[in-house]
Amino acid sequence: MSVFDPQIDDTSLRATRWLARAGVRPTRQRMLLAGLLIGDGRDKHVTAESLYEAASQSGDPVSLATVYNTLRNFCEAGLIHEITVDGSRSYFDTRLDDHPHFYWEDTAELIDAPAEQLSIAQLPDLPEGASLARVDVVIRLKRA
Repeated sequence: MSVFDPQIDDTSLRATRWLARAGVRPTRQRMLLAGLLIGDGRDKHVTAESLYEAASQSGDPVSLATVYNTLRNFCEAGLIHEITVDGSRSYFDTRLDDHPHFYWEDTAELIDAPAEQLSIAQLPDLPEGASLARVDVVIRLKRA
């Protein structure tokens, strides 16, 4: 790929706009990780480890600590959502609308589930002084 490849320009431009929209300073590491997350325009579910591996393979590696810190920064800025499937594994979702997920237990893969097929009739009363932040629905699957 040459420096003048339009894909590079599209990825860089998309990453720059994505970070600017949230007021996140575009450091080299943030630009790299943003490009990996949203550069192709497709929604993704990544773990810190999978994003670290993608960055390492890109030829512009960053430390795993930097990946974790950047993902936290992106979450705080409202660019991505963290979805915890169990106490030891978190995924980061670039799709921000409310939608459920399927989690394949055998492969540890998280994918979007059809939101139009989910119906939540009622949520329990919230404790006094609490407000609803969001509802995460993770449907755990195993192969039949």
